[in-house]
Amino acid sequence: MKKLILGIAIISSAFVFGQKDAKDVNAQLQASNKAAMDAYQAKNYAVAAPKFLEVYNLMKTSGQDDKIYMYYAGLSYALANNVDESIKIYTDLVNSGYTGVQTNYTAKAVKTGEVTTLDKNTWELLKKSSKDYTDFKTEQTKSVEPDLYETLSTLLLNAKKNDEALALIEKGLAKFPNNAKLKEYQGSALYATGNTDKFMTNLKEQLAKNPNDGTNWYNLGVLQSKTPATEADAITSFQKAIELAGTNTSLLNNSYQNLVYTSLGDDAKAVESINALRKSDPDKATTLIEARKERFNKALPYAEKWHQTNPENLDAITTLREIYGITKNQAKAAEMKAKEAALQAKQPK
Repeated sequence: MKKLILGIAIISSAFVFGQKDAKDVNAQLQASNKAAMDAYQAKNYAVAAPKFLEVYNLMKTSGQDDKIYMYYAGLSYALANNVDESIKIYTDLVNSGYTGVQTNYTAKAVKTGEVTTLDKNTWELLKKSSKDYTDFKTEQTKSVEPDLYETLSTLLLNAKKNDEALALIEKGLAKFPNNAKLKEYQGSALYATGNTDKFMTNLKEQLAKNPNDGTNWYNLGVLQSKTPATEADAITSFQKAIELAGTNTSLLNNSYQNLVYTSLGDDAKAVESINALRKSDPDKATTLIEARKERFNKALPYAEKWHQTNPENLDAITTLREIYGITKNQAKAAEMKAKEAALQAKQPK
């Protein structure tokens, strides 16, 4: 699950109402807008969010249902880690079909060369009759609808509302079938809801489109490693993840760790089988012992790389000590035992 990263340049608006609007409402609107903007710029998102909602409600009362201020409120709540309130607002925006698309009207002042943003009526009037302005242009802003689906999906997944997240993501993909983030989040939601078969299909589809995604190779390896029949495939997937990890030390560490565990298999079960056969069928027990040693030999280089990637990882050191012990490298086993003791001594008691 990727960390939620949000940010947007929020632009202050000027509010002008006709004489029919009460002056106190207009003054309150101006004050609320300034308070929201100041709080947002100061990164005081917990204050900015309700103020943006206040601006929205005041404008709606005056006949202007401008949902961009709901959007700003939802964004601010998310940045303030108020997940429940943010989910409510983003859900309302998605269900309303809000896209955030706006048309900006600009013209350049002949005397100063300054480009000014105008309301539509003024822009049309000046374009027809004024010689003081030139270079009249309109520009349509980008839709924020994909962002709404992406952010709400992340919020729901973080809140462990996995079924709701999956339903939303599928709704979003029906509109934006090529959205890479939604496809990624779909995989997370499928895994969280226990639908591992669909998750594996999802991962394979993503890797077919982008075979250079190390994280997806790692996730595929995790799923493959859970079934003995696909353990060899899991090793290949983890190796691909390592090839593509680059400077991602976390991905390297996790991939090497899983390579070790996948190579070793269920060692506790193997030992149990060996002990059960020692007296009744010693030849079979010997065969199992040799097979176990072979698995440990196979895991050894991966364990060494795991330790190199994360030298202070106690699990890596302990595992490597055990592998050296089984493979009869007593000098290395003793070295790892000393490192293990030194690291354990540093642990808080």
